[in-house]
Amino acid sequence: MANQMDTRPLSELVSGLVSDITGLFRKEIDLAKTEASEKMSHALTGVEAFAAGIVFAIAAVGVLLAALVNGLAAFLVAQGMTEPSADALSSVIVGVVVALLAWGIISRGLSTLRGENLKLDRTASSLRRDAQIIKERV
Repeated sequence: MANQMDTRPLSELVSGLVSDITGLFRKEIDLAKTEASEKMSHALTGVEAFAAGIVFAIAAVGVLLAALVNGLAAFLVAQGMTEPSADALSSVIVGVVVALLAWGIISRGLSTLRGENLKLDRTASSLRRDAQIIKERV
């Protein structure tokens, strides 16, 4: 078999080599696509579980806040306030406290997301240095 390959012209050998390399790259790309698809499917399963957990966490917070309102109302009734007034006042108190907490958390999140905090300063600086070095050498 080695003798048969030796008698083939160089152009045929190069053509075969290019064909083999092209086939290899196609197979590698197909493998990468398949693997990426599997990883994305796995990641989406995790995202779905995370989203379901968030829904239950929000529901739990709602139940706990309702219990807090009822507990505060019961405390106010025990202090001599009428039940309708105690219910209304406890709802307002809990609502205002939760709104202030939400506002503080949202403000902190927005300040973190400001444009200045998202700039890639080190990367931009490195690219400028690289461009300067290339200009000096050319």
